[in-house]
Amino acid sequence: MTNAELTLLAVLLDRSGSMQSIKADTDGGFDAYIEEQRALPGSTRVTLAQFDTEYECVYADLPIERVPALDLRPRGGTALYDAVGKLVTEVGESLAAQPEHERPGTVIVVVLTDGHENSSREWTHEAVRALITRQQEVYSWDFLFLGANMDAVRIGSQMGFDPRRSITYTAAPAGVAGAFRAGAAYSARRRTAPAAAWDGGFSDEERAAAQPGQEQV
Repeated sequence: MTNAELTLLAVLLDRSGSMQSIKADTDGGFDAYIEEQRALPGSTRVTLAQFDTEYECVYADLPIERVPALDLRPRGGTALYDAVGKLVTEVGESLAAQPEHERPGTVIVVVLTDGHENSSREWTHEAVRALITRQQEVYSWDFLFLGANMDAVRIGSQMGFDPRRSITYTAAPAGVAGAFRAGAAYSARRRTAPAAAWDGGFSDEERAAAQPGQEQV
């Protein structure tokens, strides 16, 4: 049996050049997300990766008490498929190497981007979809897709993300804050509800807060 008291949060952040306009909002939103998760019962570990045309794992399996403030440094393009493929593969390999009783009972993967895929070289759309679907169906991982400048529900669904757990946000301070609040609230609900009974997603109110003044998608 896995450790029901342990949660792994694996976060993948877009740091492509277009993120510069919302850098401070992303830093603050991520930090607020971590603070809210720190307050929940149980043990939490965090893996953070960021990507542009390259992929970088900032830290892996770090106790949440030691997670530092974020300092995103935007640059480059958006190799989204490569980044998702690498993160999910690395996390999966790390967990497979651990004794079962040390593995987290809950794994939540959060992907935030402000644009479409434009520069992957190793992973295809089909390969990423198959990978996400496998981790969701076989290992019961949760995947959240937070996307700006797109219909994130449609794009996320095409990549294998559950549409209930994909949310479009406005690339502006209020939208970024709303997206991270939605991610934090979802993560809290998921972590505190019995796994066998969980079948939730983002609420209409959370979707509206991530797109203030706009039609929800």
